[in-house]
Amino acid sequence: MTDEIEKGHAGQAFGDFLKEQGTYEETTEDAVKRVLAFQLAEAMKAQGISKVEMAKRLETSRSQLDRLLDPEHDGVTLGILARAAKAVGRGIRLELT
Repeated sequence: MTDEIEKGHAGQAFGDFLKEQGTYEETTEDAVKRVLAFQLAEAMKAQGISKVEMAKRLETSRSQLDRLLDPEHDGVTLGILARAAKAVGRGIRLELT
């Protein structure tokens, strides 16, 4: 056995693996939702915006905001995401791939 690292292809891409398993779309959707929820929560924290204040800015309830920030909740609309982004001085960008 040698200590040299073999160079070359380490294996298939993770995306290819997920496609083979039939979970690519679901996994991608979950990842996007988690990232958006994280980014929104971080923007709120950086600006010192409480959940109560954010709910007021969105003209919604605190429980609705909690659902928006919950990465497990998948019933979030594009409209509420756009309003939330605007409320923290940000925007959203979508693209088809």
